[in-house]
Amino acid sequence: MKAAVFPSKIASLGLPSGHRCALFFRSPPALPSSFSTTPCRKLARGIRGSEGFMSHSSSSSQLFSSLSNSFSSQSESELPQVQLPSPKPKSPPPQLPWLIVGLGNPGKKYQGTRHNVGFEMVDALAEAEGISMNTFNFKALFGKGVIGNIPIMLAKPQTFMNASGESVGQIVSFYKIPLKQVLVIYDDLDLPFGKLRLLPKGGHGGHNGMRSIIDRLKGSRDFPRLRIGIGRPPGKMDTANYVLRQFNKQEQEELDYTFQTGLEAIRIMLLEGFNKSATFVNTQKSMQQLS
Repeated sequence: MKAAVFPSKIASLGLPSGHRCALFFRSPPALPSSFSTTPCRKLARGIRGSEGFMSHSSSSSQLFSSLSNSFSSQSESELPQVQLPSPKPKSPPPQLPWLIVGLGNPGKKYQGTRHNVGFEMVDALAEAEGISMNTFNFKALFGKGVIGNIPIMLAKPQTFMNASGESVGQIVSFYKIPLKQVLVIYDDLDLPFGKLRLLPKGGHGGHNGMRSIIDRLKGSRDFPRLRIGIGRPPGKMDTANYVLRQFNKQEQEELDYTFQTGLEAIRIMLLEGFNKSATFVNTQKSMQQLS
């Protein structure tokens, strides 16, 4: 780097004796004999300080290099291990309940009649699983419980058969239950007495209770149903009179067997899936067929 060029006035400045520093010029003039060339104490002190700093830096570098070599010579197993906290597992989303609806007509007049087998199946399920059905809500006798670890709701609409959808629609809407988890149980004239049939969806088949439910579910038919066969009326008996007839003793025994099969089918459906339950139910023979 080129030496700085100072004005000629600076060169003529007089400095106190003992505190004069050599000033360098591009063309330095001849110095008087009285001018000392001894370096300033401060400058000398600074130089010695710099030398000390460099010496200290060199020592630090050697120490750091020694520590690095020491750590690198250790195996990974000897190095301190840092235990990171394991992340907390996410809790599964809450299980939505199943709604199991039995269709029928309220009142003692209709107890034990063919049209009320849906009510009776739900009563059998409630008794078997220890679920109370004494609550009146959503225009239905209503109960809550679990089968295994699956929450369920049981309902017997008290609106009379032809308006069953008023109750079912309210429950489904309030609890936001997926239609694939709404099982409707009802009587079916077209199935032999005591025969069960489990289907994933379908129409109403002329059943007024099912027609009402489909209407209230905005025309959707995509919900499972368990049909209980009550057979056709004998001879020329009127269908309306036939479905309101009560069962005789033999028919009630056969129906009890059907209910036990239905209970097992519902448990399989909830715990193992619809397809396995449908295979179990639809290949079963009624008590009448077994005899």
